[in-house]
Amino acid sequence: MLPSVHHPRYRVVRNHLRSLRKSAGLTQVDLAALLHVDQTYVSKLERGERYVDLLFYVDWCRACGISPATALATLLEKDV
Repeated sequence: MLPSVHHPRYRVVRNHLRSLRKSAGLTQVDLAALLHVDQTYVSKLERGERYVDLLFYVDWCRACGISPATALATLLEKDV
């Protein structure tokens, strides 16, 4: 059974996404523009109302100026 977006492990993912964005000095509006989505889409991902797709995660990392491999390694250190 897959965990829901409210599972504690997914909460770690949401916090990770927010941290990547903030570390890059980006607002949700800034990141949304870089990703060609609405700000509400970024917000819903960060609040756990939507799952993040793997390819979108890669784009998110790159938009934040971090290698997806480095970002994923950081996430996995948090024991998700």
